[in-house]
Amino acid sequence: MLGVPPLYGRVLPAPLTPSPLPGTEMPRIIAISNQKGGVGKTTTSINLATALARAGHPTLLIDLDPQGNASSGLGCPRDTVAFGIADALLGLEPLGRVIVPTAQPGLDLAPATPSLVGVEVELVNLPNREQRLHLAIAGLEKKYQFVIFDCPPSLSLITLNAFTSADSVLIPLQAEYYAMEGLGELIRTIAAVRRSSNPRLVREGIVLTMHDTRTNLCRDVEAQARAVFGTEVFQTVIPRSVRLAESPSYGKSIFHYEPSGRGAQAYAALATELVARAVSAGGLLEAVG
Repeated sequence: MLGVPPLYGRVLPAPLTPSPLPGTEMPRIIAISNQKGGVGKTTTSINLATALARAGHPTLLIDLDPQGNASSGLGCPRDTVAFGIADALLGLEPLGRVIVPTAQPGLDLAPATPSLVGVEVELVNLPNREQRLHLAIAGLEKKYQFVIFDCPPSLSLITLNAFTSADSVLIPLQAEYYAMEGLGELIRTIAAVRRSSNPRLVREGIVLTMHDTRTNLCRDVEAQARAVFGTEVFQTVIPRSVRLAESPSYGKSIFHYEPSGRGAQAYAALATELVARAVSAGGLLEAVG
């Protein structure tokens, strides 16, 4: 396909069926990750978490990106809170003291603070350094039906913490040139974590972002992604949208910034599709309210 870098015959780990949820008290924990920046990772974290809460599924969003954009995008700039997820990772504060409510009922946030920038240096010397997040969320996550991790745009120690704690990884894929570059490395990392420390970890799927069907390149990227990954690619695509791009600067999700726009409609549809997948895997509670 013109304009799309092929995978050149690389053998990728086979897709896996999402594991059933381990009972009605436990949430589905999803890490949203792509080591390429600018693919709509944080936009997806904010708006998918908001959409799930709006659909009646209590949700916790944990901002693991030192840039703190998920926090500021939900009206909680990283320099305005006393405690952040770094404190929980280092064992300085329980996660319950870190969590704050958001403007969306049913959606809580564990914000990033400036101290998250240097937390990896400190984690290196701590015991269970790849399981600090898993230890931090133990017990508290029973309050939620979904826990969403907004991962850093790198395959870092923080990202490994997220993968070790998660049930699945959701991969945003920008529908542009070189979109699939580096995707093989991410998929192999997921497989390696599954083998070494988290046997329940699977790929939740791939969501196409910044989608513009007016361009041949976008259509080519979508066609290649669906050819390679099949039903792992969500049917819902996230459109390229000025409103989606600018809403975080106002500290609002797209549902609070332009509730009737294409972006809100797309993320609501993505949440519906995600919940349907979770239900088919078994164990998800009915929506609350």
